[in-house]
Amino acid sequence: MHIGVAATPEVAIPTLNWLYGSEHEIALVISQPDRPAGRGREMRSSAVSRWAIEKNLPLLRPQSPQELDGVINDLDLVLTIGYGSLIPEGILKLPRHGFLNLHFSLLPAYRGAAPAQRAIEHGEVHSGVTVFALDKGMDTGPIYSSAKVEIQPDWRAQELLSVLADMGPRVAAAAFAAIEKGITPTPQIGLSSLAPKISKNEAKIDWNKSAEVILRCIRAFFPQPVAWSEFQDGVFKITSAAIFDALLAPGQIRVIENNVVVGCGQESAIALLRVLPMGKKEMSGMDWARGARLGVGAHFG
Repeated sequence: MHIGVAATPEVAIPTLNWLYGSEHEIALVISQPDRPAGRGREMRSSAVSRWAIEKNLPLLRPQSPQELDGVINDLDLVLTIGYGSLIPEGILKLPRHGFLNLHFSLLPAYRGAAPAQRAIEHGEVHSGVTVFALDKGMDTGPIYSSAKVEIQPDWRAQELLSVLADMGPRVAAAAFAAIEKGITPTPQIGLSSLAPKISKNEAKIDWNKSAEVILRCIRAFFPQPVAWSEFQDGVFKITSAAIFDALLAPGQIRVIENNVVVGCGQESAIALLRVLPMGKKEMSGMDWARGARLGVGAHFG
């Protein structure tokens, strides 16, 4: 089949690599326009744009989805992976088999922009990948294929997304095979839930919550936007932590048995394994504590 791919993030690359080496032809890569990024706000291409340029594939970075009209009409289908823009229903109907989406959840659970992150935040023990036909709803179209994975207790969103990205080729291949055989996709069934994008304010830690809830947030919000707290009038980010048996007031910081321990609600606590102090590189919790020279009244928030 002649395939278009509309994608933006790094997690799309495993599926793109599979598709590039498959019997299908990547006729067009569609990605977001270059954006300013980093402290210098220099213009930067998306991970998928850079991949397409490296492979010398046709690349389109439209300002509006309407620019696709007349460009994708002769394609068999367009596969989207974290593209980042809503596509109007009229555009969805242009390719022969429409648009498919590779989504990082077991639909209808966790429809939206941050499915893997919300799954960890809510304490789910399973996640997965679904390929479905896009329609005018948000992740509501019928399903061609899916695969399930158990979420390991030490995985953060980064680790889960890496595993789901590596599952993408298998699920996409099954969906393409179903289309070629004329198999009709199956309507979504079961309870639906939403996975909205995570804001920086939402990632601020409430130390009155239990250690279990706080740890899930730390895992869910890495690598973006990263769970954070206020410390000495600055932003202090926590990238990795673990439950610790101690009794401290919520937000209280103390070094116990060579661990940097913070009190949480419900008489619980966490140990800070990896941290990102403002203006510094990521380091271990103990390396930070040695440099910070924590006093008796050290406290987050």
